[in-house]
Amino acid sequence: MADETSKGIKNQVVGAAKEVAGTVRDAAADLTGDMKEQVKGKAEKMEGKVQQAVGRVQEKAGHKKDEDRLKRR
Repeated sequence: MADETSKGIKNQVVGAAKEVAGTVRDAAADLTGDMKEQVKGKAEKMEGKVQQAVGRVQEKAGHKKDEDRLKRR
């Protein structure tokens, strides 16, 4: 498995965790009326989504390298 593939999978998992944490933070801030925390929660959620997207690209790049390596054999 290419290094990019494993990095991509890791980024997807970490990104998903950030997205969940941001969603929880946003919801908790909504209940308490804390706008500053709500914005931080939305930002964390978006950061998680971006990290997941980066992870998907890394994973695909790793798979492509693996395919190319097998074709050269």
